[in-house]
Amino acid sequence: MSANRIRISTGVSELDPLLGGLLIGDNVVWYDDAGSLAAIFALNFIQSAESQHKPFIYVSFDRSPRNLIEKLGPLADNPHLAILDCFTYGKGKGADIFQKFYEDREAPGCRLIPVETPHDPDEVMTHFHQIRSQADGDVRFVFESLTGMQELWAGEDQISRFYTHTCPRLYELNTIGYWIMEKDAHSKRLKAAINQIAQVSIELSLKRGKTSLSVLKAENREIDAVNTPHYYWTKGLSVTFSPEKQRAAAQIDIGARVRDLRSKRGISQSELAKLVGVTPSNISQVESNQIYPSLTALMKMAEILSVEVSSFFQDKAGVDTQCVFQGAAAIETQLPDMPKDAVFAKQLTPLDLDSRTEAYVIEIMPGKLLPSHFFVHKGEEFGYLLSGRLQVAFGGAKSSMRAGDVIHLSTQMPSQWKNPGSGSAKLLWLKLY
Repeated sequence: MSANRIRISTGVSELDPLLGGLLIGDNVVWYDDAGSLAAIFALNFIQSAESQHKPFIYVSFDRSPRNLIEKLGPLADNPHLAILDCFTYGKGKGADIFQKFYEDREAPGCRLIPVETPHDPDEVMTHFHQIRSQADGDVRFVFESLTGMQELWAGEDQISRFYTHTCPRLYELNTIGYWIMEKDAHSKRLKAAINQIAQVSIELSLKRGKTSLSVLKAENREIDAVNTPHYYWTKGLSVTFSPEKQRAAAQIDIGARVRDLRSKRGISQSELAKLVGVTPSNISQVESNQIYPSLTALMKMAEILSVEVSSFFQDKAGVDTQCVFQGAAAIETQLPDMPKDAVFAKQLTPLDLDSRTEAYVIEIMPGKLLPSHFFVHKGEEFGYLLSGRLQVAFGGAKSSMRAGDVIHLSTQMPSQWKNPGSGSAKLLWLKLY
């Protein structure tokens, strides 16, 4: 290996200057505090390799092939990607449901290779080196994960021997690899042994609702700060680091974000608590910042509220550059105190979009009467009747609306809505802030 090794990107533009990029031959160990934080960096690494048409090997011990391909999404269509499946005959125990996936699978671009004896470290590496020998140039890889390997191989000694033997060999084979391990699932002795051999080690942490990355070791680089947390957040495949001047800033108000997103969805604290599997008191304490929710609870809340987990951590002043939102992503919203079979609402804009306007489609069923207005809102509102007929009452005064009519609310609030027709009435509704 030449002393002047080639430098490449991690795929995360803001991480490259913190780390000094990656060098051909690097083995990068990710110590993952939550067990799920390293995935976004691995996906960006794969995406970067795909853009350069570089061969990539993904070794999976923890995910079924179906689950992994779903996680990879469009990246699974990469013909330069080979997935070494150590799950089906490992933790999957060769179950019919996992084998059937191979029979039914409509193959994407990537190759999928099952390892029939993943309990044998030598067999795993034989498969790995066979794939490596078929590829030209430098090869990138991900081992997911050392923790899953340890569970399958029954002990840290096997992991230690495997890593200490494999890592130097891969260094000489023009590879760049990510090794993922749960930070608190291993002894200090094993982590020290791995850290001694790895060229790069990175720690990912989740504390008090904030995710951070710390570079623990980076050989052959001059970096500004080792063991210094750099706070970041994610959305989709995007990873954004906080500017230096913001690192000491006050923590983001997670409770307020949960309360705001819950209210926009029209869900009560009791309803959210039931769906998450906690008590209403627990949700109340989270929203008042008396306690912080667990990672599992946060992920469940994000699923229920149809937002990314990162939405709970982002400052609302963040700039969202997305301009087009798919209609299929519209979110069903409950309208409090309304008869549930009388009216249905969908919010067309994402709950976490920082905008001065919220757009809805509101559908009122035939012959139904609503005893109050849809929203309690202090700003202006506009409605455009897309189809059907409506009657709207302001105290004792009533007005009729037909398709194409517009209603503007500034100081008055409707006291009643009624659909007198035989078909449903649909409104495009805008709330202005």
